[in-house]
Amino acid sequence: MAFSPLSGKKILITGAARRIGKAIAIRLHNEGALVRIHYGNSREEAEAVSAQCGNAPIYQADLSKVSEIERLFREVGPLDALVNNAARFTKIDPLLVTEADWDFIHSTNLKAYFFCAQQAARQMLQSTDGGRIVNISSIGGIEAWPEYVHYCASKAGVIHMTRAMARAWAPKISVNSVAPGAIPFEEADTEPLQQLLHKTPAQRFGTGDDIADAVTFYLTAPQFITGQLTIVDGGLTLV
Repeated sequence: MAFSPLSGKKILITGAARRIGKAIAIRLHNEGALVRIHYGNSREEAEAVSAQCGNAPIYQADLSKVSEIERLFREVGPLDALVNNAARFTKIDPLLVTEADWDFIHSTNLKAYFFCAQQAARQMLQSTDGGRIVNISSIGGIEAWPEYVHYCASKAGVIHMTRAMARAWAPKISVNSVAPGAIPFEEADTEPLQQLLHKTPAQRFGTGDDIADAVTFYLTAPQFITGQLTIVDGGLTLV
């Protein structure tokens, strides 16, 4: 394999057992990174991803609990980079959202991103080389989706939190965000996704590899690039 700036870099990807997280983990492994795979409940899938990543270590943690996040980072040890990817997604009429519904989304999509980044930053700030954090947000943090108000709020929080973190931890740590558009896996034939496809200027759905491309860019770009958002949606938000 040709030299990669990620060779030998220790990178934790949360929610790496499935979907976008899986694509990111495999891409970073192929770039020579020493990936660390987090999963919540999908142990078999995490083991399968590990096998595709040179038997990379896997770690279980419920990221909705700060004590579990703290344990995770003690087990993983010092990192060169963190990819905050684990997230939840539910569709609910905003008039029917309960406190439990709100907490179910925000405890993972926003709170966990903050406390994972906090743990990583504490390590990286002690390192001579600093580090990098990439937060996976969503076009839901930019667009107004009426039946996903609680989700949109969480992802908008990730986008702005990224900017604040970038200022807080500069110059040693770059913090950036990637906002995926429609990235279907097994559900591509559903009517709502087909409607999104027709609206997308690129005339195709996005893939996990598209998101992995953007993440890899931020992990290898000059650290002068920080606090930025890259929307990977084939132009959907331009419509």
